[in-house]
Amino acid sequence: MDWHQIFATRMDRMKASEIRELLKLLDQPDIISFAGGIPDPALFPTGAFQDALADALSPANASAALQYSVSEGYAPLRDWIVTQMEALDIPCTRENVLITSGSQQALDYLGKLLLSPGDTALVGWPTYLGALGAFNAYEPHYDRLAPRGNRSAADYAEAAHANGGRVKFAYASVDFANPTGETLDRASREGILTLADELDIAVIEDSAYQVLRYDGTPIPPMLALEIARKGSIENCRTLYCGSFSKSLAPGLRVGWICGASEVIGRLVLMKQAADLHSSTINQMAINTVARSVFADHTAGLRRTYAARRDAMLAALETHMPDGVTWTRPEGGMFVWITLPKHMDGADLLRTSLESQRVAFVPGQAFFADRSGANTLRLSFSLADDAKIEEGVRRLAAAIRAF
Repeated sequence: MDWHQIFATRMDRMKASEIRELLKLLDQPDIISFAGGIPDPALFPTGAFQDALADALSPANASAALQYSVSEGYAPLRDWIVTQMEALDIPCTRENVLITSGSQQALDYLGKLLLSPGDTALVGWPTYLGALGAFNAYEPHYDRLAPRGNRSAADYAEAAHANGGRVKFAYASVDFANPTGETLDRASREGILTLADELDIAVIEDSAYQVLRYDGTPIPPMLALEIARKGSIENCRTLYCGSFSKSLAPGLRVGWICGASEVIGRLVLMKQAADLHSSTINQMAINTVARSVFADHTAGLRRTYAARRDAMLAALETHMPDGVTWTRPEGGMFVWITLPKHMDGADLLRTSLESQRVAFVPGQAFFADRSGANTLRLSFSLADDAKIEEGVRRLAAAIRAF
């Protein structure tokens, strides 16, 4: 049977994740990998989760833990998230929070909710590859989000109309972004909010790395800035996407969306149709662990990852040849490398794997138009100081040879 003839047209937009493919390299012991932007499993609060899961499966709790649950999510966990949002100057209630199966599902749901084929999504250049993968299924066009007002709302609207749709949202990874490690300053956040008001569009704020700040001054989330402008979350167009994947455990797949209750209500209907609800026992375990160890655990993560970031920046300073530049993130898991213009990151990866046994992610995958060939992403989250030093030294040798 020729399956392709009956596939939906959206399948032509859905490609294999280049990062997922590169993660297979982690099984090769001689590879030094800076590819996967994933937490170090040695840092998971394993003991706390063992206790939490045992409690969830106790006679008092097992019937609830193993049963169907409400689509909105486990109420005690939503209540804990409310306290965390309030600490970020985002006053809200349980009705403003939907639990999702990781923030990746949140992005998929928001793409499904907001995009019709031919509509335009404003994204960074580069932007999170997983966001492009989530949005691609809904057949949008992409336009470059200029957060400092370099383009007018009329320019964006005209370009979207020429493509047969309208602008629907601006997507931004605001703190220590994947892939660049950069943070949007306050003026840029305010600029996106102003543009969104002028275009009458939604704002999707991806805050997966918000708790991983190592230095510098915290900047209020865009949702907090918009509430300060408009008085209530119910008057806001910003939808905040959070996750426990980088702070506690990615394998449990627990994230959330915080926004106006009208939007949350529509997303609940979507959740009911898609998977009924996220895993109850996983939500119960996350709730117990978050309430018991979250502050101390994330403080430990910040100390460890900050040291690894410093080791990578020092190694880059020592080994990289002239003409190579990089970002200096205040948090997160990534450093973004820009090579001389004539170099291609994908070609360099092949050379690096063959001659130096070092892996990274070519930057082109993070651009909606597949530009940025002379860029690459390095992650420092999984490697210790010695591997970072050796891996960067080898990568620099590959760049010189290339």
